[in-house]
Amino acid sequence: MRDLFFVAVLPFMLYAMAKRPFIAVGMWIWTAMFFPNAWLYGFANAPRYNLIFTGVAMLGYLVLRDKPKVRFGAIGALVLLFFLWTCASSAMGDGLPDITFEYWSRFLKVVLLFIFVILVIDKKLHADFFLWCVVLSIGFYGCLEALKFVASGGGHKIEGFSGHVLGDRNELSLAFVMTLPICAYLLGEYGKHSKIVRFALLCTMGLLVTAVVGTQSRGGFVALLGLAGYFFIKSERKVLLAVLSVALVLVLSNFVSDEWTSRMDTIGDANADASFMGRVVAWKLSFIMAMRHPFFGGGFKALEFLPVWTSLAQDFFAYPLFYTGEALPSMDRAHAAHSVYFQVLGDHGFAGLAIYLSILARTFMTVRQVAKQARAQVETAWIAHLASMLQLALFAYCLGGAALSFAYFEMLYAICALVQVLHSRILPRALAQLAPPAAAAPAVARAGALA
Repeated sequence: MRDLFFVAVLPFMLYAMAKRPFIAVGMWIWTAMFFPNAWLYGFANAPRYNLIFTGVAMLGYLVLRDKPKVRFGAIGALVLLFFLWTCASSAMGDGLPDITFEYWSRFLKVVLLFIFVILVIDKKLHADFFLWCVVLSIGFYGCLEALKFVASGGGHKIEGFSGHVLGDRNELSLAFVMTLPICAYLLGEYGKHSKIVRFALLCTMGLLVTAVVGTQSRGGFVALLGLAGYFFIKSERKVLLAVLSVALVLVLSNFVSDEWTSRMDTIGDANADASFMGRVVAWKLSFIMAMRHPFFGGGFKALEFLPVWTSLAQDFFAYPLFYTGEALPSMDRAHAAHSVYFQVLGDHGFAGLAIYLSILARTFMTVRQVAKQARAQVETAWIAHLASMLQLALFAYCLGGAALSFAYFEMLYAICALVQVLHSRILPRALAQLAPPAAAAPAVARAGALA
């Protein structure tokens, strides 16, 4: 039945996407995050919907008559430079060629999404639709899993679909945290017009917090705490937020298990935690990789290629600045970098990491600038609100990503693209529409003087 329903509505979806490319771009991120194939079990499971929707988005843009002016800006230039850098690092890397090419091709799709967000998203409707697609993918899955967690009395362990970009529970947990500010923006824009929408989004936010707890991810929990603190500082309704937070904590305390409590307790004593020290070992080997190949690194997934891992381990004691306690590299199994920063360092060298950090820093600077300018006018208040929430999502990524190999996550680059669109297209147009009445007065005065 599920397959029949999806196939029945698919032609209407494709028609809408072909007519309105912004719908196709929204469905692009929806399929990337939602992974519809995992929900279909019959004949509808075979097609690659993400590839289909991507193609429709590209064709829809090509035939679009009134294309928005292309403005990639500084963020776009840095992302494209980073992609070119990954091309060079992949060509000269030490990893297994087939694996390197697979992950390079995945990153190519991420960069294409970034490009088409900049090319297509042109107004508030477009940006809001894109964000609704994020909530209806990551948010929907988070709510469903959180309800299972509650129904099982805390026994259900939340994980992603096998083979999906969010298959790992730690990465899934961070995606849940990043979705919370997006829900908050949509709540502010649409919740005031509809009680149903407001109730649904408030429930979604509560269930996403529950889902983060249900993953038992320490990195996700740290990101959630960081986001809560940042959100509290940014919020103008601190008392209400504090009351809601306390109420949610009291409710969730009835569902957390002793295993969850034990895992979270290790956050405060990382040196005694074997899992954390194993990550430090991976960080050190990533650093050694960069010391061997300082310019381009080892290429995608090179660290997880066992011959490379064991070769790097030979220099393990050459850099005592990394304290690993008694933890040593495994000689029979390679591990991921477990940090977006060390992941990029090992994959693409010191220069690649510098470009990556420049993308994050430039996006932070740009989004702060957009929020500051947009707050000056009532008509652009929604832009300031969106910019602040995107900044919170980016902050959560930078914090939670410090312990995850998640450097090429689609949602990160989509946020960067949206920030660039706000800065170079939506905000200037909104301010220009407000400027003519004020600018007209000097022109009238000059005309009167000439007369």
